[in-house]
Amino acid sequence: MRIGILGSGLMGGKLGTLFARAGHVVVFSYSQSEEKLSRLAHEAGPTARAGSPLDAAQGSDVLLLAVYWSRVGDVLREAGDLSGRTIVTCSLPMNGANTELVLGHTTSGAEALAKRVPGAHVVSAFNTIPSEVLFGVYAARGKVPAPSMLYCGDDPGAKDVAAALIQDLGFEAIDVGPLASARYTEPLAMVIAHMAYDGEGGPELAYRIERFGRGE
Repeated sequence: MRIGILGSGLMGGKLGTLFARAGHVVVFSYSQSEEKLSRLAHEAGPTARAGSPLDAAQGSDVLLLAVYWSRVGDVLREAGDLSGRTIVTCSLPMNGANTELVLGHTTSGAEALAKRVPGAHVVSAFNTIPSEVLFGVYAARGKVPAPSMLYCGDDPGAKDVAAALIQDLGFEAIDVGPLASARYTEPLAMVIAHMAYDGEGGPELAYRIERFGRGE
């Protein structure tokens, strides 16, 4: 797939790098440093390059939105018309200090994003794990039971795209329903972040969901 990265910080940079290493064509965009974008593209491999948000959007099969909530409007303007595009968002609706959610209960950041780009197909994924665990999970593919990754959205085709990317990175893709389910996954992301960054043991944290008792 051709993947445009809108936001090449910790999460976008790592996800884009792993997508490229998994064989996808990746365009890194939207960083304060053009040098950083070039470095990410070089380190990700021959299928990656740096560009503008418009470059990332044009011709892409899927876009990854990975920016601070306050920058969503800006990056969307730079990306241009996104009608008909699949957007996988890991951006959480955080306040300016990045300390708490500003949306919840009756809506979510993912739903708010979908209203801003009404012609696009939005899927929420990759925001319930810390970026620090991504490379470890990718390296362990096939060697240990895959950790879980929750995702949700309203368009079946867009969800299939997100699930394929989740699996490419070594996670088990778990569909938790329509985009409105982000009202639950976004607070879960805060719980995981609290455990990763405020708990003991470091941020290399993943989770696995299993069902017991079937067939008994």
